[in-house]
Amino acid sequence: MTAAAMETARVWLVVALTLLGLFFSFVSMTGVIRLPDVYSRAHTASQADTLGAGFGLAAVALTVGLAGAGFKSVLLLFFIFVTNPTAAHAIARAAFEEGIVPWTNGDDRR
Repeated sequence: MTAAAMETARVWLVVALTLLGLFFSFVSMTGVIRLPDVYSRAHTASQADTLGAGFGLAAVALTVGLAGAGFKSVLLLFFIFVTNPTAAHAIARAAFEEGIVPWTNGDDRR
């Protein structure tokens, strides 16, 4: 494989990762706006937002390489994979301990 072909493949991979990151970030934003209660909002924020940020940071790491900024973006990627679900769990647990009842089908709280 030639150097030009490798560079073209890398550029297309960066574009694909960026588009996936934007898609999952948009899904997360839509879920936080549209879902009815704190539990489902925390779920979408922890799941889709983690994927969106992960794909975005993977695109950054692939763009700048693994020297310096690329290594830092990989570290940020691992940090986000640990902290986003942990924060969503803490928010849901705090809501449960405050007595906030989860939304159920047929519930008119919207």
